[in-house]
Amino acid sequence: MGIVKISDLMHENLRVAGNALSRSINAQAEHWMRVGMLTEMHPDLDYREVCQLLVQAELAGGLDIVTAATAQAGKPRPSPAAKR
Repeated sequence: MGIVKISDLMHENLRVAGNALSRSINAQAEHWMRVGMLTEMHPDLDYREVCQLLVQAELAGGLDIVTAATAQAGKPRPSPAAKR
C-alpha cells in the first residue's frame, strides 16, 4: 500500500461523491480507479458492463489486472444498432 498525491480539487470531489454514495474518500477513489482502469482496458464496454465486470471480479476473489485484461476476450459484442 502506498500514498497517492492528488489535487485539492480532486480530494474535494472524492469527499462529495463518497458522502453521496456512503463511501469513504479512499473507497470512492478506489472505485473510480477500478472503473477507470476497466474503461481504459475495455473502451467498448458501457458503464453497466464495467460494473458487471467488477461484480464478477469480486465473486472471483478481487480485481486483478491479468483477469481484467482477459475478462472480455473473445466475447462477441452486439452491434451499436442492436442496443437501440
